[in-house]
Amino acid sequence: MHNINHESKNLIDEDMLPEYDFIGGVRGQHYQDYRQGHTVKIHQEDGTTIVQHYDLTEGSIILDPDIREYFPNAESVNHALRTLINLVPRTIPSPKS
Repeated sequence: MHNINHESKNLIDEDMLPEYDFIGGVRGQHYQDYRQGHTVKIHQEDGTTIVQHYDLTEGSIILDPDIREYFPNAESVNHALRTLINLVPRTIPSPKS
């Protein structure tokens, strides 16, 4: 079941250009694929197509939308994780025999 925010249909996004049309779009449809890397095709007015592939750089992390509400930037995420690390006792793994 999809959660639909009926109020959002009435909101006007000042940054959204009129030629953008997301009618029939499904939020999160390509979420897992995006995490693995993704290809963007840009169709130019002259009929040519530019293809660009993007991979997440090493160390990149994608936060789920509900988490981003609480941690809007890298500084806030790092602060929270450092606080959590201080709460967890550091254990030294025992050597395997």
